[in-house]
Amino acid sequence: MDAANGLEAPQQILETEVKAFFDSAPPLQNCNEINEKLKEFIERNSFPSGNGKARRVVCVTSGGTTAPLEQRCVRYIDNFSSGHRGATSTEYFLKAGYAVIYLYRRGSFQPFCRSLPDDPLLECFEPTNESDIQVREAHSEAVKRAIVEHHAAVADGLLLKLPFRTIFEYLQMLQMIAISMRSLGPCAMFYLAAAVSDYYVPWKDMVEHKIQSGSPLLDVQLVQVPKMLSILRKKWAPQAFCVSFKLETDTNILLNKADAALEKYDMHAVVANELLTRKEEVVVVTNADKITARRDKSQSGADVEDPLIKLISEKHSTFIEDSNRSFK
Repeated sequence: MDAANGLEAPQQILETEVKAFFDSAPPLQNCNEINEKLKEFIERNSFPSGNGKARRVVCVTSGGTTAPLEQRCVRYIDNFSSGHRGATSTEYFLKAGYAVIYLYRRGSFQPFCRSLPDDPLLECFEPTNESDIQVREAHSEAVKRAIVEHHAAVADGLLLKLPFRTIFEYLQMLQMIAISMRSLGPCAMFYLAAAVSDYYVPWKDMVEHKIQSGSPLLDVQLVQVPKMLSILRKKWAPQAFCVSFKLETDTNILLNKADAALEKYDMHAVVANELLTRKEEVVVVTNADKITARRDKSQSGADVEDPLIKLISEKHSTFIEDSNRSFK
């Protein structure tokens, strides 16, 4: 309690709101299975990598969460995000030597699939006889490359994919992942690229069945989702390196909003991106500087995530070195 006026401190209020959110959320159906996968993945990647240094592990969140309007959900409020940033970043994190926990929205972009054709899946293949099929020649190289790279990452134990759909699933799984990664200390990173719902209908306030049509006005009371970034930083994984994102459509307010997020949630870095140019350039905002990462337009197929992940990895290296010095 605040001794001056008897009011709860802001952090205490937030923790109370977060507890109330989790207490009222529908439980994950496969909670035990997720915990087992996380335990095995973390243990496997807790040993030094080939260079003798501790393996770095990053949790990449990707895609948008939904906010259901009914318990037996037919209608929901969605968040704009294709998952392209998270999927592409995952590929570059793997190239940089990280192990990746990919927390993604079902149906969103997947790592190694960006080069696949836009054609429906069945149109990428053709029958060779009554019992066999093959990849169409026009798509064969892209499909083979995606399959080989994805299989290698999974087989080597460097990629764990965990899907979500709702805001309830996302935040419960993020908490589980963060607590599992505590043992990694500063070698853990959170790269929070998912578009997370700002408002939701509490589970206890939802109707059970489909909302019936007929009325010209539908009155839905939405509640603000507790801001859990600071809880992640201070409680769930206090030693981890944390990167969040700030997307705006107005460039005039973008960097100020990123600065505010950096301070409010105690992030180590905020990636500021403007909607129309987000695939061309982003600005990495830290307490020390603001550095722009740009896509190399001279290279065919180049991604802005290439220089972005190199920059984030360098920031993480400095963070680990500083953390190790502070413990000596």
